[in-house]
Amino acid sequence: MLLAIDIGNTNIVLGVFDGAALIHSWRLVTLRERTADELGILIALLFAESAIDRTKVDGIIISSVVPPLTGTMQEMAARYFGHRALTVDPGTDAGMPVLYKPASDVGADRVVNAVAAYDRYGRPTQVPVIVVDFGTATTFDAISTAGEYIGGVICPGIGISADALFQRAARLPRVEVRKPESIIGQTTVTSMQAGLFFGYVAMVDGIVQRMRRELEHGEAAQCVATGGMADVLARETTSIQFVEPDLTLQGLRLIWERNNP
Repeated sequence: MLLAIDIGNTNIVLGVFDGAALIHSWRLVTLRERTADELGILIALLFAESAIDRTKVDGIIISSVVPPLTGTMQEMAARYFGHRALTVDPGTDAGMPVLYKPASDVGADRVVNAVAAYDRYGRPTQVPVIVVDFGTATTFDAISTAGEYIGGVICPGIGISADALFQRAARLPRVEVRKPESIIGQTTVTSMQAGLFFGYVAMVDGIVQRMRRELEHGEAAQCVATGGMADVLARETTSIQFVEPDLTLQGLRLIWERNNP
């Protein structure tokens, strides 16, 4: 069994693989102050609640964009699972050339997503791939036909935009981000929801369209979405073809296999 851990700015996602099959996953709130013992006890309880024997885990892989928690999670892996975790960093063999400058500036999660998306949607038909990740930030990543990570786009996430409206405009309330019944809002709340929701839909379509123009064979590019609101937003776009909620976990599994044949 493999335990894959993705440490994001908002959530920590954990997945347990039995071979290539993802048998269980959990999502925790990211708290930078957590200790290795707190994480270890919490994860051990999750394993017990799901009736999974954690002693059968024989590998752990971590991707992290939260440096204060990277070492903490590595310590947890050693103390509670007895394994030295493989941590995805610029020195890790991900099986994908990174053309970003410098390569070390790319978030580990973006490379991991690219590996998984290209393996499933790009490699079989030799086409480029665009990955849209609706996380704390909304990121767009381009992978060439040859399987090279080219680069991408970083935008504020939809939650950050909603918070900014509330914090910076005195008369605007905090609203739940969801699809309103109409683009033309007739209340302040529905007007804000229309701007946030449909504004992001239009942004995604616009950016993906421009990326297709710059990519070689971009007209054939497959567009894959992942992240918190991927399923809801993807249904409204014209550019996203596939939604993969577990894309990052699958990428971690692939990188683990390439480093542990």
